Amino acid sequence: MKNVIKQLRKAAGYRQEDMANILGVSRQTIIAIENDKYNPTLELAMKIGKLLNRHVDDIFFLED
Repeated sequence: MKNVIKQLRKAAGYRQEDMANILGVSRQTIIAIENDKYNPTLELAMKIGKLLNRHVDDIFFLED
C-alpha cells in the first residue's frame, strides 16, 4: 500500500515527531509508514486522516 503522508504532513507543518506525539505512536512508526514499510491499523489510518483533515482513501491507496 502506498501513501502520501509525507507530503501532507509537510504541507500541514508537522514534523515526524510532532505527528507521532499527537497520534500516540513512535517517530519510527511514522517513518516506516511514510517509507511504505508498515501499513497502519485501520484505527491509526483513521486518526491520521482526521489529523490531516483528509479521507483515508485520499492518503492511502493500493498499487496497481
